[in-house]
Amino acid sequence: MTGVSILIPAHNEADYLPTCLDAVFASQDVIGPVEVIIIANGCTDNTVEIAQDYARVADWKGWTLKVLEMFDGNKLEAWNAGEARATGNALVYLDADVIVSRSLINNLEKAVETIAPRYASGQPKVTVDGDWVTRHYTRFWKTTPFMTNGVPGFGVFAMNRKGRARWGDWPDIISDDTFARLHFRPHERIPVPATYDWPMIEGFRRLVQVRRRQDAGVAEIQSLYPELMENDDHHKNTAPLWRRILRDPEGFAVFALVRIAIYLPVMRSSNRWVRGR
Repeated sequence: MTGVSILIPAHNEADYLPTCLDAVFASQDVIGPVEVIIIANGCTDNTVEIAQDYARVADWKGWTLKVLEMFDGNKLEAWNAGEARATGNALVYLDADVIVSRSLINNLEKAVETIAPRYASGQPKVTVDGDWVTRHYTRFWKTTPFMTNGVPGFGVFAMNRKGRARWGDWPDIISDDTFARLHFRPHERIPVPATYDWPMIEGFRRLVQVRRRQDAGVAEIQSLYPELMENDDHHKNTAPLWRRILRDPEGFAVFALVRIAIYLPVMRSSNRWVRGR
């Protein structure tokens, strides 16, 4: 197999998909062949029509566009369905609210173009619309070891077929990006210099709910797949916590408040897939 398959699950993403696809089709220097596979899963808006409207853009670029429609709004099943139609050796997994830079797909393709198992992701530029709480939380969160070490891979990641062969179908889990990342040892995870825009959740309540969901996703993997945790990054942050607090006391106060609220029952959500937007 050669080329790149870009898989985009889209559950009611009419407000975000055009910007995402505009950025994807503006990608430069991708060797190809390239196919974009949009999996509209459980949509009740016009996501499918928006996706199909990009057929002419794909033709003009010399790429292939495939639009799959599923009745079930399950992201993991969307990954499985998209992979079943994918033909590329480089598999790029992209959330529909992410905006890739023009060189990201090219960088990812090159990073995983090897016979050895490889995983890759770019440099996230976390965007905030203007909410005060989210802005302060995000500023401090970006100094945590998760953000400053390794290859986080949230929002967009890639792997080659050799790496993808390490497991079968995607299981029904919360944190798909963590599950994928931990199937690769640290030296197999490649950071590329190209960037992408990833939107942070806005508002205190939604921020708490989504952060709780992410914690639950990691705990789920620890419980069901404990062997994968051996592949986690265990680096210490180069800046100790006390120094980070002194640099940004307001950011730390908001960050700590959100972390405390995660453990309070008052704002729990029964929605296992809550994303907060």
